[in-house]
Amino acid sequence: MKNIKLLIEYDGTCYHGFQRQPEFHGPTIQGILEERLRNITAENVKLAAAGRTDAGVHALGQVVNFHSDTRIPLDKLPKAVNSLLPYDIRVKRADYVPETFNARFSACCKRYRYSVYNSTISSAFHRLYSYHVPQVLNVEDMREGARLMVGRKDFRAFCASGSPIKDFVRTLTHCEVRQEGPLITIDCQGDGFLYNMVRIISGTLLDIGKGRIKPSEIPGIISSQDRTLGGVTAPSHGLCLMHVEYNEGKIT
Repeated sequence: MKNIKLLIEYDGTCYHGFQRQPEFHGPTIQGILEERLRNITAENVKLAAAGRTDAGVHALGQVVNFHSDTRIPLDKLPKAVNSLLPYDIRVKRADYVPETFNARFSACCKRYRYSVYNSTISSAFHRLYSYHVPQVLNVEDMREGARLMVGRKDFRAFCASGSPIKDFVRTLTHCEVRQEGPLITIDCQGDGFLYNMVRIISGTLLDIGKGRIKPSEIPGIISSQDRTLGGVTAPSHGLCLMHVEYNEGKIT
């Protein structure tokens, strides 16, 4: 049985997140992919994913893996799966990987991007993939706040309440705010992320941009480990999983 890795992208607008859920919750990316893979392999496929993205979150560089005895040539597999998938999910590449490879646990780095459309008038074209903020934002202050996020820290103050995990320490190697016209992007890269961490970081940086929080307050918010001192959780549709890296090198 071979271990197969897929690089996929999806528009998460119509899905109840990546992870398989009871049917009454609605369709999920994992549920759709596993069903289509079962159709072409005649096997009970179970996927492992690099990131279990929430409802409405998108991905350009999601990575999954599964074990299969399929005889479909590897170079034909993406086309075969895509022929059965809805238009908003696509397999971009397939590779054989070692038996020990796991898309989630073998990952050494993930990169997310949060997009904001900063204009008094919302965009018809960016509306599904960015959060519309009509207020004028101080982008320089947001950049300073982002710089203070970088490092190995206890990010408990940037984790959604109720999370069952006990270790909140993560290394954020990169946090950068860029602006091109009305589009502002917040790129976060690290060795792992807590539940809603990037969305809370983004909401906090937006509050800095609005003048509600000062950049200098970021170290105190982090050291407080108090979720109530951080900013709001930014809406899911502005978030995208950009790429995942493994020891073998960059995937995307």
